[in-house]
Amino acid sequence: MAIATQDRKTRPAGRTSVGLKVVMATTGTLFLLFLLAHSYGNLKAFAGQAAYDGYAEHLRTFGEPILPRSGFLWLMGVVLIVSVVLHVWAAVVLWQRAHRARSTPYVAFKPVQATLSSRTMRWGGLTILLFVIFHLLQFTTGTIQVGGSFDSPYQRLVAAFQVWYVVAVYALAMLALGMHLRHGIWSAVQTLGWSTRAREVPIKRTALVVALVIVVGFLAPPVAILFGLVK
Repeated sequence: MAIATQDRKTRPAGRTSVGLKVVMATTGTLFLLFLLAHSYGNLKAFAGQAAYDGYAEHLRTFGEPILPRSGFLWLMGVVLIVSVVLHVWAAVVLWQRAHRARSTPYVAFKPVQATLSSRTMRWGGLTILLFVIFHLLQFTTGTIQVGGSFDSPYQRLVAAFQVWYVVAVYALAMLALGMHLRHGIWSAVQTLGWSTRAREVPIKRTALVVALVIVVGFLAPPVAILFGLVK
């Protein structure tokens, strides 16, 4: 116990377990805000090509002339990449410490009631990371082209989601995202000290609702396109 206490005292604030959880909570909050904005943009598909392409163009020109064309998107991309690196790093370090604690004799380990979402956090996170890479290769760089090559973002979207297996990949990724968000929001609220026993149930319900809203927001356009409701 004395050794463990000394180890905690000698670690920089950002390397303590609490500090790492704060890093995960902060970066997770950035992801949540980005997902809400991204989901809103995707729903523009229901308003037609002009609205969707107009929104895409607005993002490219946002901040001009202070920022160059697409400068805002690049800046946001850098922030998200740094956040991903910090989020994954903190998650790996915390997992390694928890693993060592379980395998160390004479260390009291208090089991925590686990949900399906909490038990699949690591695998869900890996699934989401792989999906993000696929998503960027498909819609940002154009390296992966499904359904044809188009200059219009709206036409690329429609062409891609007319293919059933692309929609299936997105559906599986959104399932992983929803479970990750549900547990992640709850964990972030706890880490930031906003949770009390009286707030526990409302916070869990709010986390579920937010996760469902984001998942439905992302899945609605692909499903509508697949079934011919958006053309």
